[in-house]
Amino acid sequence: MGEPQKHIIPWEAIPEKKFRLADFFNAHWDSYVQSPKKPIKPEHFKAVNALRVCRTPVLGVDIYACPECGEIKEVSHSCKHRFCPTCSWKETVNWAEKVKYRMLNIAHRHVVCTLPHSLIPLIKQNSRILLGALQRSAAATFSDWIGNKHRLKIGVVSVSHTFGELKTYHPHVHMIVSWGGIHKKTEELIQLKEDEFVNYKFLKKKFRCKFEDELVALFDKELLLNDFRDRTDFVQFIQSINKKSWIIHLEEPISHPGKVIRYIGRYSKRACISEYKITKMEGENIAFRYKDYKDRDADQKPVEKEVELHYRDFFPRLLQHVPEPYSRTVRYYGLYSNKGNCPDEYLYQEQCEETTIHELDDEKHCEFCNREMEYIHTSFQVRFWINKKTGSKKTICHIVIRKELMKKRSAA
Repeated sequence: MGEPQKHIIPWEAIPEKKFRLADFFNAHWDSYVQSPKKPIKPEHFKAVNALRVCRTPVLGVDIYACPECGEIKEVSHSCKHRFCPTCSWKETVNWAEKVKYRMLNIAHRHVVCTLPHSLIPLIKQNSRILLGALQRSAAATFSDWIGNKHRLKIGVVSVSHTFGELKTYHPHVHMIVSWGGIHKKTEELIQLKEDEFVNYKFLKKKFRCKFEDELVALFDKELLLNDFRDRTDFVQFIQSINKKSWIIHLEEPISHPGKVIRYIGRYSKRACISEYKITKMEGENIAFRYKDYKDRDADQKPVEKEVELHYRDFFPRLLQHVPEPYSRTVRYYGLYSNKGNCPDEYLYQEQCEETTIHELDDEKHCEFCNREMEYIHTSFQVRFWINKKTGSKKTICHIVIRKELMKKRSAA
């Protein structure tokens, strides 16, 4: 299996950003925290602080120089937080490039499993354990179905999300499911037919039963935070959600693993809002584009609309999607888990690259001499208050040398 190459994407895939989310937080966050609309958790403060200082002199700037022409470039440090739109997008690109080499060289399907809205209050109280239960139940639904019907071991990449297009709370899971797998007896790689019959009613019931089994087990072990009076009250709640809509949606099979991972890549480690969708930031209001799946055009595509919110409504709506500490949004099951043991000859290998490309890692490359630039030093901006009465402040700059980058320079 070939080594992953530096990720490259078409120029047209990188539109120009008009607005920065950090600017909106810088303008209104300090006012909002004085009288928040909803409680602010420690992880919320951490996420917002990371977003506000991302790629600013506060986190540090690496200075590079071209040894040929002397051209100087500044490379700002990133916060690497999952809530940050810029960092999460780059993390998604890197993740997609790595994970596609772990995938079977057969067709895959994008699957979405959605829970009834009646479960939202309970999930908000127990987001980490119930989102994990959601991912396990959804993956087990397809592993059992394909495993029992076709005697195949499949691979599943699962990504949990809590947000919808309007950024309201909407727990669901996106999965990349191998449309086929390795036969349990012959160990052959077998791909299912593209028009393989899918019994949606059966899959929805199986998904519901598996999730409810996990829910009941957690309740009996007293691991759930809840407002039920007793077990009878809990069982009545389970019976009520049995009547609700449990949604499973399958996209058509995509034959090329590289294409399917690029397609679902936007669902992985990205932040809940893209800065490219922000259309306006005026005064105390912000507006962004969204797709209305209840309103479709003549081609049955969702109509794109715009919503405008005041910062007191926007901040709590966004912050409810900050992941809890140590939570995992991406999980791997079956052949794609650490215990999968897929033979190398069955895995995807890149055949060719697209033309018209843009390299992501060109910040340290001299555009005039076409040479790799050399590291010089790193500067940090530190602010501290001088006078508490007037609020005046002084900014100082620290210069440091990063040893690991100097070693790379010496080795070169």
